[in-house]
Amino acid sequence: MATTSTAAPQPIDTRYRRIISIAVPVMLANLAMPLQSLIDTAVVGNMNAAANLAGMGLAIQLLSLLLVSFNFLQYASSGLSAQALGQLSASTADEDTTDNGSSNRSGSEQMASALLSILQRALVLAFIIGALLLLAKPWLIEYGLQALSANPASGVAAQTYLDVRFWGVIAELMNFAFIGWFAGQGKTRYMLYQQGFIALLNIILTLFFVYGMGLGLVGVALGTTIAFWSGVGLALWLSRQHLQLSWSALFSTDAEYFTRSKMLRLFSLNKDIFIRTLILTLSFAWVTRLSAQSGDLVLAANAILLQVLSISAFALDGVAVSAETLAGQAAGRRDWRRFAIIVKRTGIVSYALALLLSLLWFLAMPTYLQTMTNIEPVLTLTRQYQNYAILLPLIGVGAYWLDGIFFGLTAGSVIRNAALLLAVVFFPISWLLYERYDMTGIWLSVWCLLALRLVILGAFLYRAYLTGNYDKLQPQ
Repeated sequence: MATTSTAAPQPIDTRYRRIISIAVPVMLANLAMPLQSLIDTAVVGNMNAAANLAGMGLAIQLLSLLLVSFNFLQYASSGLSAQALGQLSASTADEDTTDNGSSNRSGSEQMASALLSILQRALVLAFIIGALLLLAKPWLIEYGLQALSANPASGVAAQTYLDVRFWGVIAELMNFAFIGWFAGQGKTRYMLYQQGFIALLNIILTLFFVYGMGLGLVGVALGTTIAFWSGVGLALWLSRQHLQLSWSALFSTDAEYFTRSKMLRLFSLNKDIFIRTLILTLSFAWVTRLSAQSGDLVLAANAILLQVLSISAFALDGVAVSAETLAGQAAGRRDWRRFAIIVKRTGIVSYALALLLSLLWFLAMPTYLQTMTNIEPVLTLTRQYQNYAILLPLIGVGAYWLDGIFFGLTAGSVIRNAALLLAVVFFPISWLLYERYDMTGIWLSVWCLLALRLVILGAFLYRAYLTGNYDKLQPQ
């Protein structure tokens, strides 16, 4: 005979231990991503050619402009899977159960099907976008390098690298989807397995192709491309293990989760996040353009120093994923009291980590710069501006932390509006700083970009806090 369950769903764990337990595997997994770029840059930086290093910086920036513009695949997958997990776990706790537990099994199957559909939609979209980018490769490379003001020598080096890397764009976009999907469910160890595998394989292959086979820039790009495609295979296997599905079930679709309304919801969120990410990527592309206009020496130096931001951002994103996961689950349950606790505690952890990162960079910077290049003029210039890079974690931490909160809310319209406001303010200020202070102005522009993101997103969140109406931040 069926009995009615009165048990409430388990409360969301908001302890610092839980925040850190989610963040640490994400940090390790995320650091594997810039580590690949760091190794690539170090290999090229020791080729005794500033043009190659400058070209590498241009190529990475153009790829970021194209690929990171579509990392809504990560954020949408993360926010939607976190909210789905919160909603389904709450409803499952209220289901009637029978002596043989059949209702529990049906609830688990429903959860697996809903989560799988989120991943499938993101992967299909990633494949379509990647295929279009690959078809447009000749035009994207040519006009992209022109837009970044590439000089002849560095432009040739960038094109050599990009001709190979473009064959991995589909895999890299799929990688975004997997990362977000795992993170939204708090399965951060799977992220660590996947990203660690990609990074390790990339390092091995790059060193083999460059030093073993003498392929130069082509070898650097080839190692990265093969590593990303191998990572897709591993991520599919991990997804199958996580959901306890057969291979055929993993590739089967459920019509219930591919309705017109669900697809439109996905595209609506993606559209807003795409606008936000495109603006941010264009902002950093603008910084690269200013560097290129100052010559290959400045471009090469900034390519090395901006790796500090890349590495720090991926580390800080670990806590941002904690914020996104927990905030998304709280939003799914409309538990705004716990949501406020999550905002406070993830903020404390974020700023503590940023302080630690800046201290570590202060201690490690001399060794880092010496390792990254043996080109003396580039090395001299990086030493002059190293303090701007050392402070980047503290300047930028607020932006990454609040990004996590708003992605957990799937607050697409707020994310979009904040980015549009950022663009209106940032580009004129950046131009004035560059015109007045040259390379110092470029670094002040980077600081300005990070600080403005904190101020604008913070204003939206503070307004919701004052009114106590967080529901207005979410899509209706």
